[in-house]
Amino acid sequence: MLDNLNWTAAMVFVFFFLLVTVVGFVASRWKAGDLDQLHEWGLGGRRFGAWITWFLLGGDLYTAYTVIAVPGLMYAVGAYGFFAVPYTILIYPLIFLIMPRLWNATHKHGYLTGADFIAGRYGNRWLELAVAFTGILATMPYIALQLVGMEKVIQALGFSATGFASHLPLTIAFIILALYTYKSGLRAPAMIAFVKDIMIYIFVIAAVIIIPYQLGGFGSIFEKAKLVYDAKAAAAVAAGKPAAVGLTLAPSQIWPFITLSIGSAMALFMYPHALTGTLSATGPNAIRRNAVTLPAYSLVLGLIALLGVMAVAADIKTDDAQAAIPLLVNKMFPDWFAGFCFAAIAIGALVPAAVMSIGAANTFTRNVWKPFIEPTMSPQKESYLAKLMSLIVKVGALVVIVFLPTKFAIDLQLLGGVWMIQIFPALVAGLYTRWFNGWALLIGWAVGMLAGSYMAWGPTSVVSTYTLFGTSFYIGVIAVVLNFVVSVVLTMVLGSTTQDETSSADYEDAVTTS
Repeated sequence: MLDNLNWTAAMVFVFFFLLVTVVGFVASRWKAGDLDQLHEWGLGGRRFGAWITWFLLGGDLYTAYTVIAVPGLMYAVGAYGFFAVPYTILIYPLIFLIMPRLWNATHKHGYLTGADFIAGRYGNRWLELAVAFTGILATMPYIALQLVGMEKVIQALGFSATGFASHLPLTIAFIILALYTYKSGLRAPAMIAFVKDIMIYIFVIAAVIIIPYQLGGFGSIFEKAKLVYDAKAAAAVAAGKPAAVGLTLAPSQIWPFITLSIGSAMALFMYPHALTGTLSATGPNAIRRNAVTLPAYSLVLGLIALLGVMAVAADIKTDDAQAAIPLLVNKMFPDWFAGFCFAAIAIGALVPAAVMSIGAANTFTRNVWKPFIEPTMSPQKESYLAKLMSLIVKVGALVVIVFLPTKFAIDLQLLGGVWMIQIFPALVAGLYTRWFNGWALLIGWAVGMLAGSYMAWGPTSVVSTYTLFGTSFYIGVIAVVLNFVVSVVLTMVLGSTTQDETSSADYEDAVTTS
């Protein structure tokens, strides 16, 4: 189990992990509030200013799996993996326009989740349940993939075992995560995000300077990578398969690339954890400032993606693309700095996993349990149930990793984007118009969910594109267009929603704090 352990790297890794554990427990006293109130435990009392929100959203959206999967996809297929960069750039104009309006309405009416807003806007409990169900369903595999990222770096440290023992370090790490999340709520990942983001920036800056220097510069890296990608493409053509590998996009990949970028941008801020991070801000101005400054993370993401090309040029050989970056780090850096990098990636799993579990727990408590099972539950009981659910969600994600193949979690996460985009019509349209009918949106949601799942699930795994009229498009975009069309047509038949708790003034800035 420990025969091949890199002790130097492991000790550095453990030091930083213990550091953020202490930070996580101490966070309960930061911006002190009554953690027996759900808005304090689950949203930090809405007291996170622009600076804190910047780190929280960055830590929330740029995860351990991002550092592993995005460059891993670049390693495996080349340019197509770069879709993550334009999609994150497209997100920020959406945040700037949409999220201040959502914050204003939720603050005015005490809403804590996106499904709370849906219930108030349309007066339809079943649409509220559909939105809540979708968020929880899509979040579970997303949390599981944070575990995948953490497990990859633990393996890269040289820890090896079989059976359940192979998951022992991961289990210990997530027990610690569960405890300080239970105690401190959203304050824990918000405080840890400062440490995580600084470490990730150091890792990335060092990587894009040191690795290219060792490999003869970026020109040499791209030349070597092009030879490898061209050879893979030629082998695919010889085997009668599409040449979907290359340093640049093939003509057949252009529309899938464009629609995948657009669809992913539409889906990301529909997730409960993204909304949780946004609604914890002190006001709409804090959100706008973040929308302007968060593209700095997209710059870093572009550099992270290039690590996959560097791994190709560095002759990293593996059939598991997710292992490419840990192998590259071990090859190119001294042991102590490799331990630092692996700690940064692992801590990058803790922050989003904590926010995701809190977002899912808030949603279950407010939009499943309370309206359908216990409408009269007290605020204290709301907070207790959310804390309990945050533990259950983490255990569920761990079970996925321990008992199901990793590829199953990846497939479900890919489906998660297709599912989450189906919330976009109800949530975003509701911020600008009361014209839509709640029942029409519910049926449109169901059509989008069924159509997206049907198109996505192939005979062996989930695929991201579907061919229509001879051109491939991202499945999520096709499904959400069907969703919109059905919602519009049925609203014309049924008439607009009349049960609306909100007014037009609720969406305008009424709070000047930032």
